[in-house]
Amino acid sequence: MRTKRFIAVCLLGMGLLAVHLVNAGTAVDDTIRKAIRNILPDVRVDTITPAPMAGISEVLIGTKLYYVTNDGKYIFDGSLIELATRTDLSEKRLGTVRHALIEKVSENDMIVFPAAKPRHTLTVFTDIDCGYCRKLHKEITKYNDEGITVRYMLFPRSGPDTPSYHKAVSVWCSADRQAALTRAKAGEEVPPSTCDNPVRASLNLGHQLGISGTPALLLEDGQLLPGYVPAKKLAQVLDQNGL
Repeated sequence: MRTKRFIAVCLLGMGLLAVHLVNAGTAVDDTIRKAIRNILPDVRVDTITPAPMAGISEVLIGTKLYYVTNDGKYIFDGSLIELATRTDLSEKRLGTVRHALIEKVSENDMIVFPAAKPRHTLTVFTDIDCGYCRKLHKEITKYNDEGITVRYMLFPRSGPDTPSYHKAVSVWCSADRQAALTRAKAGEEVPPSTCDNPVRASLNLGHQLGISGTPALLLEDGQLLPGYVPAKKLAQVLDQNGL
């Protein structure tokens, strides 16, 4: 009887503690949302979660990560580094956000150059007129030989209704997109063409991910590498990261 009573008391205590924690979390959320709304009324806060530091919350707005004191008085904009391991916790968290966003994109909306024996998958935001994008594509066979499948998302940096944008659309609307992309990146003319295409959606997603320059290499864990990386070196990076 005493044992049953003890267990009942413990369960009641755990229930009260859970309610207290939920209420405390809700109060912190409300305080932070109100503070942000007062200065940025048009901004939508996506998530608020406890940061690895006492009295601080992690606030995610799109793919922007901020740290806000639980009283809503101070906000930090920058990377949170764990000194013991030298780990960039902010980048690690943002990687999960990027990964979740790219997972929602079908490969049917990409131009894919598959490796014969795939070990890694690389998503590349590319601009047809970008010099380093062209340099990367000249080595597409080397990437594939390293076991890296390259998935291109068209990202004309100049924006909609520009020559680069129209080139991207024409490539997408070609009968053989791989061949058309290769010709376009070699500076050859691709016959103008229009059709339903994902170019605008790819451009918007790139902006959402914070991409401004090309090529932008998105790894399988959501890590973002700006700029061209030679095939062999990239393969080493992917192997070292266990991707």
